[in-house]
Amino acid sequence: MRGLVGTGTLLRLALRRDRVVLPTCMVLLVLLAAGSAQAALELYPSRAELTQAAEAVNASPAIVAMFGPISDPANPGAIASFKTVSMGAVLIALLAHALVRRHTRTEEEAGRTELVGAAVVGRRAPLTAAVLLAVGACAMTSAVVTLSLVALGLDAPGSIGYGLYWLSAGLAFTGVTAVAAQLTQTARGTSAWALGALGVAYVLRAVGDSSPGRSAWLTWLSPLGWGEKLEIYGADRFVVFLVPVGFTVLTVLTAYALRERRDLGAGLMAGRPGPARGAASLSSPFALAWRLQRGAFTGWVLAYALLGAVLGSVALNVGDFVNDPKVEQMLRQLGGNAGSLSDIYLGAEINFLAIGAAAYGISAALRLRSEEVEGHAEQVLATRTSRPALLGSHALVALGGSALLLVVTGVGMALSYGPAAGGVGATLAHLLPSALAPIPAVWVCVGLALVVFGALPRLVVLAWAALTAFLVVGEFGSILRLPQAVVDLSPFVHASVPPGGSASGVPLVALLLVAAALAVTAVGAFRRRDLTTA
Repeated sequence: MRGLVGTGTLLRLALRRDRVVLPTCMVLLVLLAAGSAQAALELYPSRAELTQAAEAVNASPAIVAMFGPISDPANPGAIASFKTVSMGAVLIALLAHALVRRHTRTEEEAGRTELVGAAVVGRRAPLTAAVLLAVGACAMTSAVVTLSLVALGLDAPGSIGYGLYWLSAGLAFTGVTAVAAQLTQTARGTSAWALGALGVAYVLRAVGDSSPGRSAWLTWLSPLGWGEKLEIYGADRFVVFLVPVGFTVLTVLTAYALRERRDLGAGLMAGRPGPARGAASLSSPFALAWRLQRGAFTGWVLAYALLGAVLGSVALNVGDFVNDPKVEQMLRQLGGNAGSLSDIYLGAEINFLAIGAAAYGISAALRLRSEEVEGHAEQVLATRTSRPALLGSHALVALGGSALLLVVTGVGMALSYGPAAGGVGATLAHLLPSALAPIPAVWVCVGLALVVFGALPRLVVLAWAALTAFLVVGEFGSILRLPQAVVDLSPFVHASVPPGGSASGVPLVALLLVAAALAVTAVGAFRRRDLTTA
């Protein structure tokens, strides 16, 4: 037990540091689940309508791939929860990942773990405190979500299953991130491994759900699929919850074992040295920024190419199965009102993937914050490199990379969907405007991240909070029946063009001007402030 000395103190410190961000994230997740469920119950006032809608959802491989199947179409809670339960599981997995990474690898990389370790603190205490914080946050969120759904009149066993669905994802990625933090020596490396695992889990679940025959077993390989196997508002097989619990115990114990086999500040996977003759390729700030970020960018490109191909393939059958006008109405709320149901489905997926492209852009833009904390930015600025050039180099990677991700999405969809829809070339021309339209909105998010870095470097988490808010009000605003003025705050609302639809240039140009103004503001703020190391 000597290795756990100080765990309680570190846990209290972590709670104090996250006293604003953590409750805010938890409240937003609860509001998302409860608000969507209430809106769905109001949309389908009779049990017959609920059952008909649920059966139509299960008949569509495309919708099942997006949100998962409904276990019991006759249960009102099934249609009330199907849209947010899988999405919420992804969000709570991201929350668990962020908490574990922040209080393990990020603290270690910044040197604070070494300072804390000089006191009476055990070797395993930081990891234990981070795991307890993540598990506690996920459990509390799941418990409040369960109570809110019961308060809406949904049956208690199914609502408990809903909470366990979310908790299973949070637990699993608490363990995954704990292991990743031991393997890598940077917070970026930890995110690359853990978020890569999350992407693989999502694809496995989507493919397994949309192919109920020979590929159904893939769902069991996905930590996001274990909650689905609980069959909430149906069989309520709570025994399946033992799978994520066992996985979490195994991964956390593995993380402890790996922690004992590495030095403080190091990872079990050593960083690769640069090439012996690589100086010429680092002759400019942009070349340096590209060298630092090319590995992460390559991973994102491959993931988006795969997702585009998978989503394009499952879109082939969506129009053949959705015959309920209210399910069609729900899809049109997600993907736009023009075009066929296949187009609407692909438009909805492009809108969602645009959020992911914005997440990449924010991550790439904030890479400069890590360089600043580690002291590398100061060394670069000691040369002839100016602050605008340094900031601009990382901004170019973030802006160009995020735009290319959406292009790759459109190409991947066209390659898999095109052969059965009139040819790859024609399909690409049909889909590409829809894939390109969200780019100005993505760039607004990147611009916000640059402004936060330039003006408030210690509060870069605000960039992620803004993206989360845009996701909630943009993707779920119409279903949650939020005021239009609130929905309009999301830049993605003004940059959505369904496949085959026509784009209005005014909002897109306006978003580009906003992004440019944010970039100029960020440069000015960065030039005026001092560099910081914390």
